[in-house]
Amino acid sequence: MIRRISAIAGAVFLDAVKRRVVYAVLFFAAVLAFGAPSLPSSGLGVDPNLYREVALALTFVAAIVLALALSANRVPAEVERRTVYNVVGKPVARWEYLVGTWVGICAVMAAVIAAFTAVDQLVGLVRYGDLMWRLWEGAGAIWLETGVLTAFAVAVSAAAGGVVVTVATLTFAFIAHSRQPFLAVVHWFPAWLFPSLDVFNIIDPVAYGTGVAPAYFLAAALVFIGWCAALLVIGSTVFAGRDL
Repeated sequence: MIRRISAIAGAVFLDAVKRRVVYAVLFFAAVLAFGAPSLPSSGLGVDPNLYREVALALTFVAAIVLALALSANRVPAEVERRTVYNVVGKPVARWEYLVGTWVGICAVMAAVIAAFTAVDQLVGLVRYGDLMWRLWEGAGAIWLETGVLTAFAVAVSAAAGGVVVTVATLTFAFIAHSRQPFLAVVHWFPAWLFPSLDVFNIIDPVAYGTGVAPAYFLAAALVFIGWCAALLVIGSTVFAGRDL
């Protein structure tokens, strides 16, 4: 099982790194990172704290864009081209195919987010004389959230096309970060029923504080595991019952 999932993940990873969109996103993210310190901030340029906030925000946006580009149409395109039969026609379960696809995309996102963060650190060192090691905490949280959103996209792609997957994933991300404003208005709604990804939002403590404690990251990792497991089970169940 692990060998089959790893093989699928490896194939997805190698295919993804050959796509131009990966390098396009990396290039524009690097340009923005290098340009961020020159933005006006009270007429003095961007200070280190604000730079960390901007750098993490850019990393998050670039990661979401790339994750959607890699995951939204991955399964639908292979089903449409019938190349999926090359995999599921072998002794590979459909859920292994979906999980392997998700693992492969998450591996790509880990490499890309690490590259983003390394560039941000380089800018921090050149511009502020600070390697800004806390940025890796923010990068880790961004990767965890990207993994959840990728699991959602892969699950939806088991039954829908790329456009639907993209819209559904962006809607889910918006709703999952709107918990507090929503519950403040709709008091009667049970809080435990409202999906939330706010645990992954640690930009403020990383940019302006001292970061987060290891226990917080453990809690975030448990949330990540719970979300991804539930979404991939749902997607695998739908894909298993789909007539290909």
